[in-house]
Amino acid sequence: MRIIARNTLQAFWTKEPLAEEPLRAWYDEAMKATWKNPNELKRQFGNASIVSTKRVVFNIGGNHFRLIVDIEYRLKIIFVVWVGRHGDYDKLDVRKVAYVKTN
Repeated sequence: MRIIARNTLQAFWTKEPLAEEPLRAWYDEAMKATWKNPNELKRQFGNASIVSTKRVVFNIGGNHFRLIVDIEYRLKIIFVVWVGRHGDYDKLDVRKVAYVKTN
């Protein structure tokens, strides 16, 4: 899979150093993935939450952090939508969080 917005992950782990190792591990696994649908993703990441046909939430770092992504399975692209602490995630409406391009 191709992952869009790796810089979002890097910006987060710069502020939250404990997130760096687990986010890098997720990134490496996701880059190698060839999921064709949410069911295939769920077989690899059993604790991922499938929100819709393209929106997925991953538990990162022992459930301390959350990663929201949109996945275009046909195109093999993952868009990083949001990454943050579990407590901040609880304040979001995961269906309405929008991808924001960062420079």
